[in-house]
Amino acid sequence: MTRTVGSPIKSIEQFLACAYRGSYPSTYRNVLQAKQVNPVVRVLKLFRWLAVASAIAFSIDAPRMPADSAEMTPVRAAYIPVVTWLPAWIAKDKGFFERNGLNVSLTVTQNLSVLPGTLGRQFDFVPSTAPDLIKAVVGGIDVVAVAGQAIETKDNPSTHVIVRADSTIQSMQDLKGKVVATPTIGAIIHVSLLHTLKKNGVDPASIRAVEVPFPNMADQLKAGNVDAVESLEPFAGQLLAAGNRSLGDPLLLAGGDEVLYPFWISQSKWAEGHRGVIEAWVASLEQAKEFIDANPGEARAVLAKYTRLPTPVVEKIPFPTYRFSLRTQDFAIWVTILKDLGQIATSVDESRLVVNFK
Repeated sequence: MTRTVGSPIKSIEQFLACAYRGSYPSTYRNVLQAKQVNPVVRVLKLFRWLAVASAIAFSIDAPRMPADSAEMTPVRAAYIPVVTWLPAWIAKDKGFFERNGLNVSLTVTQNLSVLPGTLGRQFDFVPSTAPDLIKAVVGGIDVVAVAGQAIETKDNPSTHVIVRADSTIQSMQDLKGKVVATPTIGAIIHVSLLHTLKKNGVDPASIRAVEVPFPNMADQLKAGNVDAVESLEPFAGQLLAAGNRSLGDPLLLAGGDEVLYPFWISQSKWAEGHRGVIEAWVASLEQAKEFIDANPGEARAVLAKYTRLPTPVVEKIPFPTYRFSLRTQDFAIWVTILKDLGQIATSVDESRLVVNFK
């Protein structure tokens, strides 16, 4: 092998070949002059250079380790303890956030509607839905959608309006004059139901909505205190397994065959200045989804940890259809629905609702 003196050494193999022949580039020649250096000293210096070369090679070839916590970006996020937010829990527990340079703290909460106002002070990412985001923006809160989470589809519905098995209510139209339990009166499930009623000639004001937490809906329905409940998995599955009936999925009845359901939002100015953090967040969720698909048993163990539900219940919970991308057109229908119901007075440019990296 012929080398030009002074040209760079590009591999350890080349270094060793030069060492064997005694022909080094100028960088090394001054250290190892065969004619001027005692052979013992020459060998010792050769071993010293071999140690340096080995250290360099190891640093290049060593696998990438998670960043030290001091080097990672701190991120504060809230979640609701239902299966929808499983990818974030997986990303936290399985180290995907860390591998992408994020030091994430997760805080449980129960009410989506109050979360937009916490951004910039308490949290960096919080869950939301289209009606909640739109109302927040109309109300002057500086927030935008930054990442998707799940979509509602005909093949994999997660929400239902449910009545007792012996109820005389057979359709959404029959809810006129009835009492309906809802998790939150302004929430997306209830907005969807009101829109569906209006679409079918029923005055939305003709039903009486009462706020009931998801876990308490079964007892309220069984006792006859409410005529119907707006339920979400895993509670919907338990109600249906007990013999109750579904009148349909209000989200799909309102929005079509595929509807953006919950997603992540951030403060607008923060989002614009933290594009890398948002990209790392989405990448972590995508990796978590791959883990869920490949390891459903381990994923359910994490689900049980964060929801604190018993294993037999967790085993029956269907996973939502996760999608982390956002499209501005997903929000347009909700602007129309909210205006039609009189819940917002002015129109909103849907492009303002999604983060725009300039």
